Amino acid sequence: MANQNIINFKQEEVKKIAEKMSRAKSLVVAEYQGLTVEQTETLRNQLREAGCEIIVIKNNISKRAAQEVGYNDLTQDLKGPNGVVFAYEDSIAATKVLYAFAKKNKEIVIKAGVVDGDYYNQDQIKTISQLPGKETLLAMLATQLLAPLRELAVGLDMLTKPEQTVESN
Repeated sequence: MANQNIINFKQEEVKKIAEKMSRAKSLVVAEYQGLTVEQTETLRNQLREAGCEIIVIKNNISKRAAQEVGYNDLTQDLKGPNGVVFAYEDSIAATKVLYAFAKKNKEIVIKAGVVDGDYYNQDQIKTISQLPGKETLLAMLATQLLAPLRELAVGLDMLTKPEQTVESN
């Protein structure tokens, strides 16, 4: 009976983690070995401020949850002492916070992640962390879309005004 209780407990844990994985906009796997308690708390606080959550999960449970939600590629990176960071608000918030933290704390190693449902390896996650935020990207896009329209409006306005002559002294 004790074994069945353990199996039931683990199945419940897999369901909880799978639900978090499917709800998160992104997740990043990072090795945290060597961090002090103070460093870990600092990282947790920074992640919380960015709308993220870090959880230390047994690799077997993480692998099963990842397979359950279709993140099979992620299972290869779930070895060793890992923390899984879930970002619920901004897709790249977790990567930004982790890489900023890793610059000062060499003990943390970012392994891989899933952003908007797609798997990314360590190098690709680093590239994603260097992207501007979603609001900045949308503002850049809007500026680029409006620039030709603005130029057209200026040109049409110039056509409707009579020619101006320059007075000489």
